[in-house]
Amino acid sequence: MLRMIDLRGRDHTPAELLAAVPRATSARAEALLTAAGLVADVAAHGEAALREQAEKFDGASGHEIRVPAAHLDEALAALDPKVRAALEEAIVRVRAGSAAQVPAPSVTQLAPGAFVHQRWQPVRRVGLYVPGGKAVYPSSVVMNVVPAQVAGVQQIALASPPQRAHGGRVHPVILAAARLLGVDEVYAMGGAGAVGAFAYGVPTLALEPVDVVTGPGNNFVAAAKRAVAGVVGTDSEAGATEILIVADDTADPRLVAADLISQAEHDEQASAVLVTESESLAAAVLDEIGPLAARTRHAERVAAALGGPQSAVVLVDDLTAATAFSNAYAPEHLELHLSNPDAASFVHAGAVFVGPHTPVSLGDYLAGSNHVLPTGGQARYAAGLSAATFLRPQQVIEYDRAALAEVREAVVTLAEAEDLPAHGEAVQARFPA
Repeated sequence: MLRMIDLRGRDHTPAELLAAVPRATSARAEALLTAAGLVADVAAHGEAALREQAEKFDGASGHEIRVPAAHLDEALAALDPKVRAALEEAIVRVRAGSAAQVPAPSVTQLAPGAFVHQRWQPVRRVGLYVPGGKAVYPSSVVMNVVPAQVAGVQQIALASPPQRAHGGRVHPVILAAARLLGVDEVYAMGGAGAVGAFAYGVPTLALEPVDVVTGPGNNFVAAAKRAVAGVVGTDSEAGATEILIVADDTADPRLVAADLISQAEHDEQASAVLVTESESLAAAVLDEIGPLAARTRHAERVAAALGGPQSAVVLVDDLTAATAFSNAYAPEHLELHLSNPDAASFVHAGAVFVGPHTPVSLGDYLAGSNHVLPTGGQARYAAGLSAATFLRPQQVIEYDRAALAEVREAVVTLAEAEDLPAHGEAVQARFPA
């Protein structure tokens, strides 16, 4: 079910490790071409394109794209009390975790009368995407909305695909989660088209363009963010999910297998990778994973993900090699099942889950962390969704006359050195002879 990659026996350069990383590269390339076309269609044709895409991809037609308030109220009223209680607990935990991500304003005094104020300004309006294809993700409503609220965003719009099973409405649990959080601008639109609608606006729906688009999705949603880059801000490309587990011979193979399966059930394109120096653990995990995968509800989907080119068991010589491979892969989710885990050594990961009692599933719902994380190796340079995603660092500079006089000559000197004399003249104008 999982292919084997054996990297033992020699040292590998970073480039060689990158080449060895299991990725579904052809699927990503195809998604980028398709997504760009869908975004362009929505930019050009607005609501008509959204309806055409909904019928083609979601099997929905004639539905209300802008969700009426009554639908939100009905969904919350009908929400299972246990689901509501779980969502409310997730909201409390994610709000606490997000609040810690908001930097405090500061003032730097460089000289008497010379100040630089550092402040963090929220963007005005955001578009948040919540997937709804093979599964339902009210947890993603929480993960998107709460950090935006904590950051101080004033206008929050949310989109999720129309559901054929619900007459073209957004899934009621997603609507209930939105209402629970006080979001009332919700749209039944999905995939790359939804990202395009947020970026360019749809006048017939009274949908104004947003400043930032965030949210997880499949590879088409991730690619659509790339297609609108420069038009709006985006978070990292949170595409098809990834889990990489680094484990030694002290790990419980049943737990390792269960955690690989837990992410494989998201999508046929999900990546599940085990890296270990222990041949016996690798064999034990392979023995466990087949029967466990066969018994799970989405066995067919899991089998496709585990059998795809993006999933593998990787054998390495030692923990140092495992760490190097993990950092080259830069997984969305990294689990450490090690006798002496050193999370500080694993510098490239969307989120790191340490120890046998910290599964990725915990982070998906109730850890207090955010589950919208970079995929496709972007964790080498990009961060997961947080309050900071919706904040812009901004400096406010304030000098009095004496403070300007102190650096007057230096400004003029640098202006002359750069052949921009008017820069210096602007300073000199404040000191008439």
